[in-house]
Amino acid sequence: MIRTLAAITSILWSSYIFAATNDEIVNFLSVHEVPNSLSILPPPPIENTVQWSADKQAFIQTRHFEGTRRWKLAIADANLSANHMGDAFSDVLGIDISPRTTPKLIEVLKRVRGDSARLAVRSAKLEYMRIRPFVQFNTHSCTPESEKALSGNGSYPSGHASYGWAAALVLAELVPEKQNALLARGYDFGQSRVVCGVHWQSDVDAGRLMGSAAYARLHAKPEFISALAEASKELQELGVLKE
Repeated sequence: MIRTLAAITSILWSSYIFAATNDEIVNFLSVHEVPNSLSILPPPPIENTVQWSADKQAFIQTRHFEGTRRWKLAIADANLSANHMGDAFSDVLGIDISPRTTPKLIEVLKRVRGDSARLAVRSAKLEYMRIRPFVQFNTHSCTPESEKALSGNGSYPSGHASYGWAAALVLAELVPEKQNALLARGYDFGQSRVVCGVHWQSDVDAGRLMGSAAYARLHAKPEFISALAEASKELQELGVLKE
């Protein structure tokens, strides 16, 4: 019964976050193809352990960001749409990553989101249903409008961190000369969830691992390889890549 309720909650939350982006739920991988987070990840830290103490300290230390530019970035990064992911990396690449300018790249990012933010983290979220920091400490997050939905959804691992890292890997592969800046932005995208107070640090770390796992599996998917080649051609035509 508990597992059934958890599954329903997870499905409702997935519908909520994707509906909030005004994007359809699409992906490259099937449920059976995506790496299984429950088989790969260890359980989340439990209270009164060294790992949990580190999570607690990370939460406490990031509370001073409230009201700062970093807090505002965390609010922006809560947006899981492919369009926002494009915005997040546009400054690094020096171009407007958008449906109008780079439709093929946006389509890749949209489908990778389904693989990494949803499928790759789903099984562990359902199994552990970890309580989120703002609930644990009876406080607020940077996105109060999402707290009701978030409070009933497992915290571990972070789907946002998984997607942020996977998106950074996509772009770093396409534009390797800017890989360091792209990966740094992808890292910060995940850290925004800790700053926001909706994820523990270990949630975010595990999310990045699942983003990497999903991205590795995508390279065995011909449909993804073809779509990535089309995105690369698009960037070449815009002068981002050398011929």
